[in-house]
Amino acid sequence: MALADQLNRGISRQFSTGSMKQSFSRQFTRQTSLDPRKNNQRFSFGRQSSLDPIRRSPLHDDMAVPENLDATMQLLFMACRGDAKGVDDLLNEGVDVNSIDLDGRTALHIAACEGHVEVVKLLLVRKANIDARDRWGSTAAADAKYYGNMDVYNILKARGAKVPKIRKTPMAVTNPREIPEYELNPLELQVRKSDGITKGSYQVAKWNGTKVAVKILDTDSFSDPETINAFNHELTLLEKVRHPNVVQFVGAVTQNFPMMIVSEYHPKGDLGSYLQKKGRLSPSKALRFALDIARGMNYLHECKPEPIIHCNLRTKNVLMDNGDQLKVSGFGLLRLTQISPDKAKLAHPDYYVDPSNVYAAPELYKNLVFDRSVDSYSFGVILYEMIEGVVPFHPKPPEEILKLMCLEEKRPPLKTKSKSYPPELKELIEECWHREAVVRPTFSEIIVRLNKIVANCSKQGWWKDAFKLPWK
Repeated sequence: MALADQLNRGISRQFSTGSMKQSFSRQFTRQTSLDPRKNNQRFSFGRQSSLDPIRRSPLHDDMAVPENLDATMQLLFMACRGDAKGVDDLLNEGVDVNSIDLDGRTALHIAACEGHVEVVKLLLVRKANIDARDRWGSTAAADAKYYGNMDVYNILKARGAKVPKIRKTPMAVTNPREIPEYELNPLELQVRKSDGITKGSYQVAKWNGTKVAVKILDTDSFSDPETINAFNHELTLLEKVRHPNVVQFVGAVTQNFPMMIVSEYHPKGDLGSYLQKKGRLSPSKALRFALDIARGMNYLHECKPEPIIHCNLRTKNVLMDNGDQLKVSGFGLLRLTQISPDKAKLAHPDYYVDPSNVYAAPELYKNLVFDRSVDSYSFGVILYEMIEGVVPFHPKPPEEILKLMCLEEKRPPLKTKSKSYPPELKELIEECWHREAVVRPTFSEIIVRLNKIVANCSKQGWWKDAFKLPWK
């Protein structure tokens, strides 16, 4: 393979990875600007990772340094040639000894592959990370052993280097070329052990110094096919969604233990916690929040080729960012059995449905066939809670509330004085949680109606007068 072709392949790969993360890039602008891989191409001057399926023979040692290489690539090139002085000069100029290329390869990886003992010794003296792993999880010691460079291997082993064991996860690929673009290096994720691991929930972690939310699949779950299928189902949905009002997927760990799903972190928590602190919201804020949720849900429902039905839309699954923008999360957790293009049923209702979920539609509660309108029902309950500050029939226990709403088909009255909110809002709530699914509006209709309410209130001066007094 020609050098130019190899470099072009690296550039194409870099662009495809960047486009996949485009909508998330603004969250991590500062982080990615510090990433040494940002401007680097795939290293292709010598032997490749022991786990890379495309392993090329080294080029001639007398090859000149190609033009227009950045500092990192110059360092890797010198390590490949075995030029200890050239490596030393670059390090003295301030080049990071642990700089990496697009595949996470360091100068120590490269020198170990080529068997350059003096370069390896120099890099170790300059504090090279002896256990750094490349994109495929290989270390310098593993590369040295694979290529038969036993002098280098013994030096690294004497320094305490580890040769990673090949551990097959349930989602491990047979060919390294099939590793998904979203795959993250688990060593870049820092989860506080003191927090423990809560099965099935997200917890705060750090990814290259940036806070993220991480769901960890505990080790007891790897032998359970249903749990693995649920993990894969959630990952598949998260990977394809991109919307300002839907929680953003960052990446995942599927080729190492433990497996993880990583998404953006929201320091302000969820809408449920917010409502517990604030109580009922001002009409303007309630409408703004309602539009955020409706837009996110409409996007999920309009996904092609099949809509994403949430089935678990509730305040704790609506997250809030620093700008008080709401983002829908928690979808993809319930596996459905498709009945028709727009009808489904829960695959395992006894396993998945939370009996205390007061936002659940009657169809879910009764384990009936349902459509997207179950999410409109949940939205109606959330809208009621934002206006009243409490869930319907508060302070009754959740189990009793569910029976009242799903079995006895009762609905609570709006206690807030009618002059404090537009009558159209009450009508919308009543239609959303209607017992007949066909009456419930779609989210595209909900967005239109909410926008009309906002426009009418602004026109009539409600924001200035009646909307101010009784609301917090």
